[in-house]
Amino acid sequence: MRFQAAVKASSLVLLALGLVPQLWADDEARFNLEGPKISVRVTRGTITLPIAEVPNLVAGDKLWVKANLPETQRNHLVLVVAFLRGTTNEPPDNWFTEIDTWDKKFREGSTVVVPQGAEQALMFIAPETGGDFKTLRGAVRGRPGLFIRADADLNEASFEQQRIEHYLAAMKEAPQGDAKSIQEHSTKLAATLELKPDDKCFKEPVESQVTCLTQSSAPLLLNDGHGMGVAEALSSGPSSDFINQASYTQPVGAGLYSAYVGAVVDLVHLVSLLKTAQFQYIPGLAFPQNEVLNLKLNAPPSFINPKTVIVIGLPAIQKAKLPPLHPHDANEVACLLNPKMVLPVEGAPLVFSTSFAHDLVLHLNRTGTPDDMPLRADAYEGGLVIAKEPARKQLDPLKQDEAPKGTPKIGSASDLAITGTIEGYWGFDHFTGPTITLQQKDGGGWKIAGDTQPLAGAESHLKLTADGTGCVEHIALATEKAKDVDVSFTPAKGGDGKEAKNTLDIAVSLKGASPGGYALGIRQYGDANEEKVPLTAYDAAIHLDSLKIHAGDKTAILAGKGLGDIVSVEVSGQTFTPEGAAGNDGTLTLAAKEAASPKDGSDAKAKLKDGRQLTVKVSVEAARPTLALLSMTSAQRDEQGIVPVKVDSKEAIPLDGTLHFVVQTKAVFPRTQMVEVATADGSVTTKLSLAQGNLVLQDDHTAVATLDPSKAFGASAFGPLAMRPVSSDGTAGDWTRLGVLVRSPQITGVDCAVGSASCTVHGHNLFFAAAFSADKDFAHPTQVPTGFADESLQVPVPTDGSTLYVHLRDDPSAEAELTLPNPVKPAVAATTQSSAAAPPVPNPRP
Repeated sequence: MRFQAAVKASSLVLLALGLVPQLWADDEARFNLEGPKISVRVTRGTITLPIAEVPNLVAGDKLWVKANLPETQRNHLVLVVAFLRGTTNEPPDNWFTEIDTWDKKFREGSTVVVPQGAEQALMFIAPETGGDFKTLRGAVRGRPGLFIRADADLNEASFEQQRIEHYLAAMKEAPQGDAKSIQEHSTKLAATLELKPDDKCFKEPVESQVTCLTQSSAPLLLNDGHGMGVAEALSSGPSSDFINQASYTQPVGAGLYSAYVGAVVDLVHLVSLLKTAQFQYIPGLAFPQNEVLNLKLNAPPSFINPKTVIVIGLPAIQKAKLPPLHPHDANEVACLLNPKMVLPVEGAPLVFSTSFAHDLVLHLNRTGTPDDMPLRADAYEGGLVIAKEPARKQLDPLKQDEAPKGTPKIGSASDLAITGTIEGYWGFDHFTGPTITLQQKDGGGWKIAGDTQPLAGAESHLKLTADGTGCVEHIALATEKAKDVDVSFTPAKGGDGKEAKNTLDIAVSLKGASPGGYALGIRQYGDANEEKVPLTAYDAAIHLDSLKIHAGDKTAILAGKGLGDIVSVEVSGQTFTPEGAAGNDGTLTLAAKEAASPKDGSDAKAKLKDGRQLTVKVSVEAARPTLALLSMTSAQRDEQGIVPVKVDSKEAIPLDGTLHFVVQTKAVFPRTQMVEVATADGSVTTKLSLAQGNLVLQDDHTAVATLDPSKAFGASAFGPLAMRPVSSDGTAGDWTRLGVLVRSPQITGVDCAVGSASCTVHGHNLFFAAAFSADKDFAHPTQVPTGFADESLQVPVPTDGSTLYVHLRDDPSAEAELTLPNPVKPAVAATTQSSAAAPPVPNPRP
């Protein structure tokens, strides 16, 4: 049973501090009733502060206490100020001060001094009854530990409730119809107050978000930087023991128990156990405002038995715990020229939800006249802002042993940036907070940094650098439109998540803009003029997807769009340039003078015609197969009844012949490797392999290839011929030229009549010849016109009487000869030579 009560107590802690009535476990657990108001001032030495500015008490402090009761107050209330000194050490009688609020001598207030040795302070408000003061004093002296725990819990609950109330009040000031603004303000408030609002609220319609944040969910409380949170304190350590104890405490004396635990555990159960016939204790949460403690109660006071005793926690009697303030980002730079400068600090939410931190200043660490700029905490803005209040009060001077460990660097008024140190008072004690970097002059040297290029028709995220970026007020882009376009900007983040020095991330919208030159207008605080930064918007249609290259290759394949604008690509120190136009498949072949061996996944830099440089990832594939051509021979086939046209050229490869060539590899010749032979235009191709028998290994590295071109390619194949290796996975090596595939006419006979001025050539495919000549010089050739398809043709009589010279249509530079089967006598040859210079050309077939 005790364990169950403890679990229930810890689970209801946050509910007790929640924001919505329906989240409370019981109506009696809500602190929504106004209680009496108590004025308290504290004097230490010669300084007096209102209770709202006092986070802690010390021995010797003088408390001025006054009950602010209405003139019509009918019931007499006793106010008791009590001091305690530990759970096992009952306080003496004179540590209890009775203030009869209806007595005239107490109407102007009473002064109570914190005694030496005191560790805790409480106040009680109870109806006047016979022996009420003595009864209450006896109850507290008899069980001091319960009231010490109640004091701590009441103070903690009050602090946390103030944080929540501060969040609620500030969120109601947020623009109700701006989702982005609502989330930004909630994020700032949650960071400075160390709360965690329900993220589900930001998924609601914008008009419902603030309502959701303030009425439909309770922020989860985090560590406040001054000790354990309530949930942690009540679920572990001495507090959990106390919950167990409180859950089965029997009525003793005046019904002793922790008032705060009674607010978060099942109140109905505990009250029924702890009330007596005379008194019932209830907690009063204090919300200090200046010198007034505004009390909130969870139950209405009773003036009949059992009469209500309100328990109020006072500040702890201890050495001050100075606020652990620190910058939101150590690299962030604030602008002194900004009249609404905000110093984003966090780590101590009580600085923002209470008045404990007061008379804050920003001390400028620079030579000349010292400047202290008054500050105030503003959770809504997410930090400390310039205050409009008068100069700070003169409290106790800073002692030497309170000086910060590191002395801030002193700058001058001419420096671009200096530092400023946050100072102030935490109650009566001076404290020195963090040192912030401050920009006191406008920055210069603005330029676009990084490789990211702005693209026309899209929104681009760029980096803008200068020697100081902290004072930028506004950035706009001048476009073709009449009105400039606002540019959003934020401090850039480095790889560690912290702000990058003097760098802004900017979002430039170029939607609807055409490629071309533009300018960014940068306006800084305190300067009416704008800095102009040129900006070029590039064609967004150009983009690079990948660059594929085989290891050790001189060629690469670039994929993407707009590849016609590529000038060159730098790959592993080698410059690759386009080799022809981009293909219809969105690829561009690039070639370099030397082979490159980049790392897979590395970056290549592509230069475009518009001056841009784009980065593309390199995909490295396995080295392509290689072959060396050792030798090549080709021979025409002798066919019966055909007068051969002999081609005297090392380059010429007769289509109607046999081609032999020998290739060699450095490594062992793969048995699955093929050799592809094709014309230059790729119109005809064939593959040779060991399996087909047209590729035969001579040894482990050398293979002999045999090819019948006419069978492999057909009668219409001609032109430059090349071969390349192809591995089993389809990867092809470089092409190696073999020669020029040529076709020859099939001559069946040549008639040269005695005394005739010409000869007649008979045969098939005579159009494979481009011209016939009587001599090598082709001084007076007979041209074979395009479209000729006859099987006979008049040609000149050979000068020597036996040899006609032929230019082949497939390779006019090749020398070809036709030897007449029946030579002509030289005399006739001479005669015909002189009379047959230009024989008639037959008409082509229709």
